[in-house]
Amino acid sequence: MEPSARPADEPARNVHHAWFKLSFLLAALVMGFIGGLLALRLDDSLGSGSAGQSQELILSESEVIANVVDQVSPSVVSIKVETETSGGLFFNQTITRQSAGSGVIVDQNGLILTNRHVIPDNVTNVSVVLSDGTIYDEVDVVDRDLLNDIAFLQIKEPKKLTAARLGDSDKMRVGDKVIAIGNALGEFNNTVTTGIISGIGRPVVAGDGVESEQLQNLFQTDAAINPGNSGGPLVNINGEVVGINTAVADNAENVGFSIPINDIKPLVASVKRSGEIIRPFLGVRYVSLTPAIAQQLETKISEGAYLIGDDTDPAIIPGSPAAKAGLKEQDIILRVNGTPITVNKPLSASLIRLNVGDTAVLTIQRGEEEITVEVILETMP
Repeated sequence: MEPSARPADEPARNVHHAWFKLSFLLAALVMGFIGGLLALRLDDSLGSGSAGQSQELILSESEVIANVVDQVSPSVVSIKVETETSGGLFFNQTITRQSAGSGVIVDQNGLILTNRHVIPDNVTNVSVVLSDGTIYDEVDVVDRDLLNDIAFLQIKEPKKLTAARLGDSDKMRVGDKVIAIGNALGEFNNTVTTGIISGIGRPVVAGDGVESEQLQNLFQTDAAINPGNSGGPLVNINGEVVGINTAVADNAENVGFSIPINDIKPLVASVKRSGEIIRPFLGVRYVSLTPAIAQQLETKISEGAYLIGDDTDPAIIPGSPAAKAGLKEQDIILRVNGTPITVNKPLSASLIRLNVGDTAVLTIQRGEEEITVEVILETMP
């Protein structure tokens, strides 16, 4: 038997094969190290880019707010008020008190919008200070709204005034950025605070410890509203007035309330047109339904305006537009011009946006039947 044989070059091939495997391993380790190093650098680059983008966003928001303030501030005024009351230790002694608030110019001819509580009944003198320090001592009280915390002033001889732009408060959403501008503490003109819309359609009982009133359909905001800010504007990031700051919660921080500007626009138009606040009048007395109230009244409808009265104050005021349209006690007004009536948006909040002479289409639940009634609104007596 012949011995097995192997090629003469086999030992050399094995050595080359070993070196090849070792070289491949070393190359893989080097490439892995380089890849890891590149990954770390890329991660650092992305991290610094993210931080840079965040800083850029912050700077952009700050710039937007500063631009809005520059744009709106010339329209915001400080209001100084003097009132006189009789009393004191001596008979017929006259006591003079001073207070301050804010307002916003809504017409370049000198019409100013503010809160009613900034302009008390017994006011004797009103002066206005613009953002540039210009003082107007000749200021008239045009009208005070008895159903909402709104009042109007008129500068007698205005010069180069800038009117604010009024926005659309119906477009505001919870979380939208807002800016409050006003005369904080009655001392610091055009103080600026920022925040968001925290809630919509809030009902609030506002008062000074002596008198109080029920306010409906308010914006809630965490933009700080300090004493003296009352009557100042709540502004969106487009520089448009979307609300008038009117109250703060006394048992919580950073909870303020503003009247939506769409609820005020008809009053502005009325004052511009006729020199006084003229409100539309339906002529009903009602309670806003909730599930609990609905249960007490034994009705299946849990939302709406339930028309109810008594022998002294009937549900339907005689001779009113509601009476002329045939509305009846225990009718439930469900919608006005298609807008549902709820606790957060009661009947009064829907009517405030209409004008005298408008036809209001009321959807009414009468017993088991849902009907539609058209009512022509008249001037509130």
